[in-house]
Amino acid sequence: MKQEMETDLEKTVIIGGGAAGMMAAIRYAQRGFDVTLLEQNEKLGKKIFITGKGRCNLTNDCDEETFFSSMISNPKFLFSSYAACTAQDVMRLFESWGLEIKVERGRRVFPVSDHSYDVIDALKLTMKKLGVKVLLNTKAEALLTEDLPEEPTEDGKKKKGPTMRITGVKAGGRVYPADRVLVATGGLSYPSTGSRGDGHRMAEATGHRVTACRPSLVAITCGDVDLKPLQGLSLKNVTLSVYRGKKVVYSDFGEMLFTHFGVSGPLVLTAGARIGDDFKKGPVKATIDLKPTVDEQRLDEDLVRLFEEHANKDAVHAIRSLYPASMVNVLLDRAGIPLNKKAHDITKAERAALRSATKAFTLNMTGLRGFEEAIVTHGGVSVKDVDPATMASKKVKGLYFAGEVLDLDAVTGGFNLQIAWSTGWAAGSAE
Repeated sequence: MKQEMETDLEKTVIIGGGAAGMMAAIRYAQRGFDVTLLEQNEKLGKKIFITGKGRCNLTNDCDEETFFSSMISNPKFLFSSYAACTAQDVMRLFESWGLEIKVERGRRVFPVSDHSYDVIDALKLTMKKLGVKVLLNTKAEALLTEDLPEEPTEDGKKKKGPTMRITGVKAGGRVYPADRVLVATGGLSYPSTGSRGDGHRMAEATGHRVTACRPSLVAITCGDVDLKPLQGLSLKNVTLSVYRGKKVVYSDFGEMLFTHFGVSGPLVLTAGARIGDDFKKGPVKATIDLKPTVDEQRLDEDLVRLFEEHANKDAVHAIRSLYPASMVNVLLDRAGIPLNKKAHDITKAERAALRSATKAFTLNMTGLRGFEEAIVTHGGVSVKDVDPATMASKKVKGLYFAGEVLDLDAVTGGFNLQIAWSTGWAAGSAE
């Protein structure tokens, strides 16, 4: 990964002071560009600030295969940019900028301080040292372009390539002339941070395609009326499986949470990212294995033992040691066992029904929650209109895109921020 200084005084305007925008600003400035960063908010990195529950999971110290298998959209597009700025490169960069980092479970990388503002400060300080001009409270309104003269080929046909070139950005009622403009405005997720699709509108206005967008890495609503008593219950070490018909389309082991509208937590967020488009066809069936490390025979033996030990107690009391307290009533109800039925009266068929409810606790998922809660956006500026090595537009000369504004997203674990770092670095390194 090159970091050498170059002597180029081209004027570069970056729209968006998030992860991709700040990374690109640093790289452009390292190369000697005259860089101005326009941020509509009162401060930089508002979305970085809330990532990882305020701790900022800034990347994932994984191998290349793991990185690409964690992508949801267009992984091949990232081959070049990731090769130029890997997760390990990002870790070294931040360490060189004075940030102490640590690697936690799942190879997730966090600042040692557990404070996301330390990540933002590292970026801000580096930009300041490199002379990047940052203009806050400055909202970009439009990209300014001019037509390129037609250059016919020898056979008389129109030459392929950009038909326009960038001339600047209109923002805050004034014009910022530019030889290069990078759009790094984010997508539609967490609109409170300023991500409201401005980059998509500017892209469409200059002839770029924008693919259909939906929330990703977001909680899921459920139609099961008996889940209300489970609100607030966190499950650990369970297996969530999602089905398309009889086919399992997602299954993983980990943690999840019941909410007032359905389910959330790491397992659910990833499930939603993987199967979000399936909701267009209607509700999606899922099951939770509450005891994935215990097979049916062992579970039956545990139930028999509990019912024998508490033979004269109601079933609801007999099995309390086996399940979270708030789940007991729901499980018995799903198994068709009256709460006040004595343990010694539980039949073999009822025990089998309870085992089934335990190993395959069903959920009728009805849809994704909205962009207000989504960590990232699925969809965006079509990667077909962007050069994968440089992030340069194929429609407008001197225009670039990076980060979540593009049709790129991944599962949780630091991978989405890595997309921002890699694409930002690629844009900032473009010749």
